[in-house]
Formats: sequence, C-alpha cells, structure tokens
Amino acid sequence: MRFYHNPRCSKSRQALALLAERAVEVEIIRYLDVGIVEEDLMLLASLDGIVRRKEAGAEAMAALSSTDDVVALLKSNPKVLERPVLVAGDRAVIGRPPEEILALLES
Repeated sequence: MRFYHNPRCSKSRQALALLAERAVEVEIIRYLDVGIVEEDLMLLASLDGIVRRKEAGAEAMAALSSTDDVVALLKSNPKVLERPVLVAGDRAVIGRPPEEILALLES
C-alpha cells in the first residue's frame, strides 16, 4: 500500500496516525518531493475530487475534459493532488475525512 502524504497537512498527519494506531504498514510517498508513482496515475485520476481546485486554478480545471488530462496535470504539478490518498492494489481513497482510509482497509 502507498500513502500519499504531505506532512504539512493536518488531515494527512491524522490519517497517517490512524494507520499507525492500527499497525498498518504503508509506503509513504512524499509526493511534493518525489512526484506521483507512475503506476498510480490512472487510478488516482479516476477518483472524484482528486484535483485540488484552488491549487489548480480555474483555467486548469476548465481544461480537464478527460482522465488523460487529469493524469497530465497530476504528473506536471503534483501539488494539485488532494491529500491524503491511500492506494491499495487497484483501489484508492482520498482520506477526507481521514477515517475514509479505514473504510478502504475494511472493504
């Protein structure tokens, strides 16, 4: 499992704490430093709300007409990725609220 984490984000820190409390081992991806794992891009791009509208801006949001557009945006500007995100195999969830990550683990 991969956990897309921004340590400056309180929701991301809360979600990571929930995982630690349950002794769930994850690979922490500090996506602002290293980008998004290539194999996760299509899965992430398919999630509703994966792009932070405020970070992306109105012009970029208006240009998103396909999953490929979202992939290109995430790849070129990882800062727009909503966080936190937990990827488990072929499933992923945005941890807003942080407890949403637990639902992925339980399903």
